[in-house]
Amino acid sequence: MQDNGPNPYVVNIEELTLQNENFRTAAWTGSNLQMTLMTIQPGEDIGLEVHEDHDQFLRIEQGTARVEMGPTETSLQTWDAEDDFAIFVPAGVWHNVVNTGEEPLKLYSIYAPPEHAHGTIHETKAIADEAEAAEHGE
Repeated sequence: MQDNGPNPYVVNIEELTLQNENFRTAAWTGSNLQMTLMTIQPGEDIGLEVHEDHDQFLRIEQGTARVEMGPTETSLQTWDAEDDFAIFVPAGVWHNVVNTGEEPLKLYSIYAPPEHAHGTIHETKAIADEAEAAEHGE
């Protein structure tokens, strides 16, 4: 799989999402928007985070999840979500998505503006965590 941005791109997003086996794959990166594919293994999560400067949209294509969002790391509301659910995360809101099922959780995420470098592929959550720590000088 490759990052097809910033070229025009038409794709069956459900099929693309279900085919992805990586924790995170940047599938399209433009100057103002990015779409990544994610596969979260049972019992794992995206990781509690906040994006101060952009909004995020996520859609679940396979699996069940607990969505956590709130104004601080310790003040989170939770929702149950599954196939075909959409999650809207405003800039500045702490959020996490936890796989509560027994199969991989498959979803896609749209960031505006882009969050990850063009062509980003993180095969596992551990690799993603290392890359993000390096980006933030941790």
